[in-house]
Amino acid sequence: MDNPTSSKPVRIPDHLREWITARKRHRLSHAQVQMARELGMNPKNLGKLDNADQEPWKLPLPSFIESLYQKRFGRDRPDVVHSIEEHARLLEQKKAARREAKRLRREAAL
Repeated sequence: MDNPTSSKPVRIPDHLREWITARKRHRLSHAQVQMARELGMNPKNLGKLDNADQEPWKLPLPSFIESLYQKRFGRDRPDVVHSIEEHARLLEQKKAARREAKRLRREAAL
């Protein structure tokens, strides 16, 4: 699992797959997806916000996400930007480390 060149791809959870779909559908960057996730947005509801062509008073979705992020967190972008795929890989490594620690605790108890 620790080897990034391993042949087995990391399984991406369903809740993160929705963000990958939203990123492609709404043409968002990795940073904008991360900002939207930190803001607590729902990837299924981004289509309602991404209709600046039909409703010209609305900001385009990428600009809207960036302005909300600036307002809430007081900075233009996250300090460290991870893609969804990279985030899934980090979650899998964290999960594997927890499993290993649990296994070691069990062995120590016996």
